[in-house]
Amino acid sequence: MSERLQPGDDAPEFELPDADGKPVSLASLRGRRVVLYFYPAAMTPGCTKESVDFQGSLPDLEAAGTTVVGISPDKPEKLARFREKEGLTFPLLSDPETEVLRAYGAYGEKKLYGKTVVGVIRSTFVISPEGKIEQAYYNVKATGHVERLRRDLAL
Repeated sequence: MSERLQPGDDAPEFELPDADGKPVSLASLRGRRVVLYFYPAAMTPGCTKESVDFQGSLPDLEAAGTTVVGISPDKPEKLARFREKEGLTFPLLSDPETEVLRAYGAYGEKKLYGKTVVGVIRSTFVISPEGKIEQAYYNVKATGHVERLRRDLAL
């Protein structure tokens, strides 16, 4: 399992395709605060709830100069269907090789229904405009997580 990131760490750089296959890099988002969330699979109940919650909070986040980006191991085609079905307007990025997930410590052993499995660890990071980790949330719950993040960001 990779190291967990801490506030003050440099956010690992990446470039991944979005739901339309266009590359998006962390460097291209420099100058804005970024909320980067990792989720296991598009179109599953928990991931849908979390993504729809982010969409609902998007006006407040954007007004505070914050960009939301979701990353999962799903292929761009599935992300495009998810985006359309749920009306998501923020970037969804595809990491099927789990390289970025691993760089952020969001992939590894976890408990699922009492069993130890290897997979995506639902995690969210707040990255400063300068590219530093401000907050790192690991093993978050899909329900209520966005509200907690809003409280922590004073939105």
